[in-house]
Amino acid sequence: MDLVGLSLPLLLVFWQWTTTTGAAVTYWTYTGSVGQSEWADYFPDCGGKAQSPVDVATVQTQYDPSLCPLTPLGYSQHGNKPFSLYNNGHTVVVPLPGWMGLGGLPWQFTAVQMHLHWGNGAPEAGGSEHTINGQSSAAELHVVHYNSELYPNMSVAMTQQDGLAVLGVLIETGEEANQAFWNILNYLGRIRHAGQSVSIPAFDVQSLLPSDLGRYYRYNGSLTTPPCFQSVLWTLFTETVKISHTQLMKLETVLYASKEDADRVVMQDNYRTPQPLNDRTILSSFPLESVKVYTAGEITAIVIGALCGCVGVAVIIRFIVKTIRSTSSWDVLPSIRPAPVPRTKEPGKELKPDVALNTTTEPGKKEDPVPPAV
Repeated sequence: MDLVGLSLPLLLVFWQWTTTTGAAVTYWTYTGSVGQSEWADYFPDCGGKAQSPVDVATVQTQYDPSLCPLTPLGYSQHGNKPFSLYNNGHTVVVPLPGWMGLGGLPWQFTAVQMHLHWGNGAPEAGGSEHTINGQSSAAELHVVHYNSELYPNMSVAMTQQDGLAVLGVLIETGEEANQAFWNILNYLGRIRHAGQSVSIPAFDVQSLLPSDLGRYYRYNGSLTTPPCFQSVLWTLFTETVKISHTQLMKLETVLYASKEDADRVVMQDNYRTPQPLNDRTILSSFPLESVKVYTAGEITAIVIGALCGCVGVAVIIRFIVKTIRSTSSWDVLPSIRPAPVPRTKEPGKELKPDVALNTTTEPGKKEDPVPPAV
């Protein structure tokens, strides 16, 4: 979750916080001398034990039946006032109006902004911050809210343990374009350089979210960028949304992390790598499906058993083939039985046809010959 693009007043508050706490720098990047591996040196919370993002190992999640579907409030009631789109040098940000909120959480949360994280366009390279079973997605959308029931504004809430709630939406690529995301992507060319902003038509924010808001993972974590305050109640939806390859390419190639008068630095790989879960538990709003998970030893035994089985089958087949071939070879051996002798006529003898003998009851009477059988 990117903090720098929340609003200009909040930027001022953040700048004052870093200078008054004696931080050596307020500038940070994802790589280099002030990259994410060095964040903890300048922003102590980035080295905390409850950092985000994390990898969700699904077999280790715990089902919590009390987790109910989330309810976006006012997401579709954007009104006539246009939105603004802002390049803050780290991501693209859309500030959200105060009437938008989120229901289904322990407190009332008010929407603040939404932003995106993505990769660099390399094949098989991810760009999401959260991963599922070690697998990353192409990009990730974050919708940020603060606890307006307990705290007066975002700048106060972000420093409190129960101050923020963020929705995480994993984004994958498909063949068809996602029309909802064009509401943002169509205007990236107008904010190519860091610090630029543009007004865009208001749109239905809920159209960016997955249709199933009842299946998700829940855990306590942090902002994913400096100052990495551990104040976020994370909700990561299991259902992903899809954008086209063209849309993803536009996101990965159009924006610059540099200002207009500086050397151009393409804004890519603006995601933090997964952080240790430590002693935290990731909850799920749905029961885990019964899936057998094998250990490395069990997998090795299965593979060896399968190989032995294949060898055994091969030996049996070879034996059968050999037996068939040896049996059929008798057919070509010469026969030792003498050949049959044809019947021949003896010299001086004439074969007479067999004649049926008929007995007569009257002596001296010549019997009629028996007619041949037809």
